[in-house]
Amino acid sequence: MPSRVTAFAPGRVNLIGEHTDYNQGLALPFAIAEGVTVTAEVLPEPVIEAVALDLDAEDSFRLTRPQPVTGWRAFVRGAVGELTSAGVAVPGARVEIAGSVPRGAGLSSSAALEVALVLALVALSGQAGPDRAELARLCSRVENDWVRARTGLLDQLASLYGQPGHALRIDFRSLEVLAVPLELEGHRLVTLGSGEQHANAASGYNERRAECERACGLLGVESLREVTLAIARELPDPLDRRAHHVTTDNQRVELAVEALGRRDLEELGRLLDASHASLRDYYDVSTPAVEAAVRRLKDAGALGARIMGGGFGGHVLGLLPPGAEAPRGSLEVRPADGARLLEAR
Repeated sequence: MPSRVTAFAPGRVNLIGEHTDYNQGLALPFAIAEGVTVTAEVLPEPVIEAVALDLDAEDSFRLTRPQPVTGWRAFVRGAVGELTSAGVAVPGARVEIAGSVPRGAGLSSSAALEVALVLALVALSGQAGPDRAELARLCSRVENDWVRARTGLLDQLASLYGQPGHALRIDFRSLEVLAVPLELEGHRLVTLGSGEQHANAASGYNERRAECERACGLLGVESLREVTLAIARELPDPLDRRAHHVTTDNQRVELAVEALGRRDLEELGRLLDASHASLRDYYDVSTPAVEAAVRRLKDAGALGARIMGGGFGGHVLGLLPPGAEAPRGSLEVRPADGARLLEAR
């Protein structure tokens, strides 16, 4: 059993397919180079001492009693609690956390933290641990039950299954993950901050998920994956608009995969614009600051730009053609490796 391990988990960019994961739909994310690194070292006592280096903050708790808390500490306690429930013998450990992905940007810093934590703690236990699909489910329970953000599996699966040079077509009904070559022919994908941070647990994210569940209840279906546009129109407002967005964004994922297959970047840009309009007009997750960031990208020549992540702030994503100058403060993003152990000794 190792006495010290280091794990890294990337954030992600979601190319298209937003708020579809918890509706058993489709999405097309990719892992990015930025992420969260967790170093864990065995302690002789059954306690976890956690240090968030970026925040200069600490937490300490006994393994037998990880009580619910708020903020970053909830992720650590939730990871320990869920791993223990899954039969992983987490040892006492000092855990140091450092991140390079901006928090509240819609780049999935939360999932990167969860995934890096569970990878490090499983490795430190010396056990094989759950497979990657089950790790994604476990991390989702950390976010749902401990952090109180009712997210789906998109972020965790993207972080765990990321591949350089590829996006991932994820079917959230079957959990099939298909690597899709992301060949941009000299185009660039960039993210640009809106100036507003978002936090899923504190934003309207949970409300949107509850609205989708109410729509399913009224229609007598398990998920909005089963709903057509004609059926969506039978729902009362705003549930009809929520179902409309989910249905059409699922369609846009398939169209985006086809566009990438024939390297039609103009069409990909149009799909990004259409997804943004749907998130703004049908899902009501945009803000004036987000709209201003989208306009900056479009003014810079972006073929398409859209809100990214849960909404209510965060970053926007744009597709810039060759020769276009990215707005100041933007970050170019490329598909990178998924979560992995960096050291175990």
